[in-house]
Amino acid sequence: MYGDCQVMSTMGVPSENLLMQNPNFNFMPFHPFPSVIPKEENNGLVMRGGKELEMESGSGSEQVEDKSGNELESGGEQQPSNKKKRYHRHTARQIQEMESMFKECPHPDDKQRMKLSQDLGLKPRQVKFWFQNRRTQMKAQQDRSDNVILRAENDSLKNENYRLQAELRNLERVCCLASRYSGRPIQVMTPAPTLMPPSLELDMNIYSRHFSEPMGSCTEMMPMQMMPETCSFPESGLILMEEDKSLAMELSISFMNQLVKMCQASEPLWIRNNENGKEVLNLEEHARLFQWPLNLKQHSSEFRTEATRDSAVVIMNSITLVDTFLDANKWMELFPSIVARAKTVQVIASGVSGASGSFHLMYAELQVVSPLVPTREVYFLRYCQQNVEEGTWAIVDFPIDSLHETTIQTSFPLYRRRPSGCVIQDMPNGYSRVIWVEHAEVEEKPVHQIFSHFVYSGMAFGAQRWLAVLQRQCERVASLMARNIADLGVIPSPEARKNLMRLAQRMIRTFCVNMSTCGGQSWTALSDSAVDTVRITTRKVTEPGQPNGVILCAVSTTWLPFPHYQVFDFLRDERRRSQQLDVLSNGNALHEVAHIANGSHPGNCISLLRINVASNSSQHVELMLQESCTDQSGSHVVYTTIDVDSIQLAMNGEDPSCIPLLPLGFVIVPVEHINETTSGEANSISLSQDSNSRNSGCLLTVGLQVLASTMPSAKINLSSVTAINNHLCNTVHQISAAISNGTSNGTGTNGPDNGSVIVSCTDPNGALKQ
Repeated sequence: MYGDCQVMSTMGVPSENLLMQNPNFNFMPFHPFPSVIPKEENNGLVMRGGKELEMESGSGSEQVEDKSGNELESGGEQQPSNKKKRYHRHTARQIQEMESMFKECPHPDDKQRMKLSQDLGLKPRQVKFWFQNRRTQMKAQQDRSDNVILRAENDSLKNENYRLQAELRNLERVCCLASRYSGRPIQVMTPAPTLMPPSLELDMNIYSRHFSEPMGSCTEMMPMQMMPETCSFPESGLILMEEDKSLAMELSISFMNQLVKMCQASEPLWIRNNENGKEVLNLEEHARLFQWPLNLKQHSSEFRTEATRDSAVVIMNSITLVDTFLDANKWMELFPSIVARAKTVQVIASGVSGASGSFHLMYAELQVVSPLVPTREVYFLRYCQQNVEEGTWAIVDFPIDSLHETTIQTSFPLYRRRPSGCVIQDMPNGYSRVIWVEHAEVEEKPVHQIFSHFVYSGMAFGAQRWLAVLQRQCERVASLMARNIADLGVIPSPEARKNLMRLAQRMIRTFCVNMSTCGGQSWTALSDSAVDTVRITTRKVTEPGQPNGVILCAVSTTWLPFPHYQVFDFLRDERRRSQQLDVLSNGNALHEVAHIANGSHPGNCISLLRINVASNSSQHVELMLQESCTDQSGSHVVYTTIDVDSIQLAMNGEDPSCIPLLPLGFVIVPVEHINETTSGEANSISLSQDSNSRNSGCLLTVGLQVLASTMPSAKINLSSVTAINNHLCNTVHQISAAISNGTSNGTGTNGPDNGSVIVSCTDPNGALKQ
């Protein structure tokens, strides 16, 4: 189930279009030195004076018959003849003598050729032609040898460049850490530009080739903010002093006990909603059971409370889970669609024996993959404790701003974690049972109406979403670590398979971060309409991992009256996508040549696809890396075009972190139908009694990225914005139409009125299109 890798059928595709050409799984287009070699020497023809002169086998000494030489000597008069020209080979003695002469003198003069022709019984013209052909043959051999050497040196330089860039990034990280603890800024030299093919430009992803409007030159700046090159962590100067640590430790024990009780309690503390099966916190009962410490500050009533609980079994043992939660980078990688950024600000206490007793001050920025939902920035304390008698681990997060006088500047809206976390219990065969509680206070601010229920109901940042992503990602980790792989297909080794999975993980993470408001990224609406969901932004990139230059992004969210799994099944199927969405495929077929399963659900997988276009040949192959993932909280389909050299780099076990990726894709989240009137009480949004409320539709977010210019200082032209906006609208329209037709034809599940889909798109000049 996990780690299954197979090569999909390519029936109906000519053999020359397949990446796998033999049972040894040799990845034919990935030869480091593509064979660009002239015809075989023993059959080669060399052009001289517009006529073909055939070369001798093994020495280039095959000559035309005497008659042809006489005609050439007499001035080239052509006499009509119906006889077919006959050719003969030189004798072994003639070849040996001319070879010996060639070694001594490759350019004999007339006297030497005359003497040699008399000794060998040949005409002077035949000797002359033999030496000409032999010199041509030697030059071709030398050119081939030089090409092989140059290609080897070029590949070596590229690999060295990738390695140096990775080392430079590591050096930058070390310098940042050193400057943080030493208090002195440590400068590193400016990194060299990423090694990029000159032809990337707008061809970095499959969308960019199919714009109906050309992307104009970048001259006129649009009224939108440019995202900085890097999203550095906010410097708040927040740190716990010695006098605060004792109070913090007392609070950690108190909040840990509170979390464990919240995980174990039932009604009346937790009330289960019969419509959706979710548990909602009874705020009055919670206030009665857990009184807030008198020496800590409380926020005013303008903060809205979100509190949810869920439980699940995951395929990861408790020790590994605890280690992941205590490592900010691992925690961030485990939840790429939720945790946009994370870091450990201060290690207040290390575990006495293992991780138990670890106490960290941490920072995180939580996201929904859409610019319409603001990210949530928070500083919090994370405490870990093991209960040996019960065989459980508990991790609790609680706010720091209650005991710290420093004003923490965070993004809008303000977000504060109340005691939240999880209790982990080991189960047989490396599984764990996890009970998760999310409890937070959020500043009551408006959210775009299309996402309002998704956010206010607790689905956006609630325990159900955290646990659903955790289950899926644990299966992915199990697949990454799997060793019992029977068939790797075009993937030559387990290490190459791991590199491909890491590359796909970075693609997913890059897409999620770039399509949100992470790091203060500002998005521009192209109209003043309240229902408009199209957002545009630009950012400049000069660091490895993405194409260098100005990148233009466009995102739009649309409600569709179909279950989210139905939309996901359509979008993840590259065959249906290429057949029914010409705006995406431009008529080009996609063929899967490698498949890596990431879990029990068939939709959780990584695919390597070949794009069959007219320009594809054995020397020029276009590939697409795609990862699709789904769980109860939603689904993703993300992909990017990638060149063969980059795939080869990953297949050879090299560090894939420098491979430039510009991913695009789709995010589908389920939504439930709600009544027009909702209660003002926190966590009490009422659901409709409609029997179809569980399948009331989904929100489809489409995110596109194009490299508008390879110059980071370039400005964006209005025509570029118009092109990507129109392309975005056409994409959403075609997806809606394709799924509607599929449902009406009986290929999909029953749902609400399929004709009610209305996609709103905006004109950059401010007009709203429908």
